Amino acid sequence: MKRRMEFGENERMAFESLRDHKMRSLLTVFGVVIGVTALIAVASILVGVDKDLRASLSQFGTDTLFVFKWTPGIHIGRMSPEERNRKPLSLEDALAIRDEAPAVRQISVEVFPRITPGGGQSNPPTVRYKGNEVFGIDHSGTLATWPEVNNVAVIKGRFFTEGEDEHRADVAVIGYDLQDSLFKGDDPLDKTIIVAGVDYRVIGVLAKRPGTLTHDDSADKQVLVPYYTYRKYHPYDDEHWIVAKAYTGMKAQAEDEIRGILRRRRHVPFDKPDNFGISSAEQIAEQFRQIMSTVALMTIVIASIGLLVGGVGVMNIMLMSVTERTREIGVRKAIGARRLDIIRQFLTEAITLTGAGGIVGVLAGVGISLLINAIFPSLPSAVPAWAIFIGVAVSMGVGLFFGMYPAVKAARLDPVEALRYE
Repeated sequence: MKRRMEFGENERMAFESLRDHKMRSLLTVFGVVIGVTALIAVASILVGVDKDLRASLSQFGTDTLFVFKWTPGIHIGRMSPEERNRKPLSLEDALAIRDEAPAVRQISVEVFPRITPGGGQSNPPTVRYKGNEVFGIDHSGTLATWPEVNNVAVIKGRFFTEGEDEHRADVAVIGYDLQDSLFKGDDPLDKTIIVAGVDYRVIGVLAKRPGTLTHDDSADKQVLVPYYTYRKYHPYDDEHWIVAKAYTGMKAQAEDEIRGILRRRRHVPFDKPDNFGISSAEQIAEQFRQIMSTVALMTIVIASIGLLVGGVGVMNIMLMSVTERTREIGVRKAIGARRLDIIRQFLTEAITLTGAGGIVGVLAGVGISLLINAIFPSLPSAVPAWAIFIGVAVSMGVGLFFGMYPAVKAARLDPVEALRYE
């Protein structure tokens, strides 16, 4: 009970000190506020992006492989001349994988305009219906197996058939968002849309895709048409993206088979590396997490600098406080206060000071996270509980560490000399 009363008294004195020196206290813990704010804000973005990535990639399952002329995933740095000049994959490559790889259950392929090494198309097309128009859509030609391989359902109408593909029918299946953007609540089925100057009859609407960030906002703004229909109108577009679904538990074998088939078809010498890329949802997620761990490490360094600056400020202000309250310390020791009591008093003030800064930093970080969600809906952000706990705990730890020296110095003052201090 006595210790509890002493602790409460120390807390009261600490808050009185904060109240009496508001501006000084604010400037003292400014570094702590910046450090904790950076920690919370970046942690919220990383956690939100990770959740979004998991949602986006989960739809493909664990037995799906992506094949492209570059390794699917996140590219950092410049590509070599060999990579920049790689020829695209082809429909024949995809059909060879389907027919010659025993571990592959089914394949799908999309054809679209050539893309730059950075991953973008030079002139993304638009889609129009009457007076409504949507810019920057994802327009491609694909096979009838696309919904099965990509695990995407058709919520209205149907997907096109192999017969429609072979006969080059002018039909299209649109993404979830386009039904509202173009048709404003009307039934989109059997309506005629115009994409890149070509009329298509809408026969289906895709289900909304999970995640937003990894699809660059285009997954639900798709217009898919039959493969041969697309090539009929765009014969020079030859960029191919292949998705192969392996039989359950045979993904590694399927990857080896696909690699052997493509190396043979693309005439890769046995002592040369692949001139194409194969990846999976798990590999892309792992690559992304490695990048995020680097970002997290940089954030920790930045936050540590802010906390160090704040800690040095706390030490300086506490040393100043010891000097200002020398007579008070002498009086307390003269009436029986022990060294431990003095140490506890000043440590409580230091921890309260930095803890308050930590709380302000947490509130600022949460505010930034909410602001990001409001301004950039496509950039997911979610504040994890562990980040709040770590932010407050670290800020209080800074007060404990940097407040120790001033507290010990105060406890070692001679009571007689302290009472004589002017």
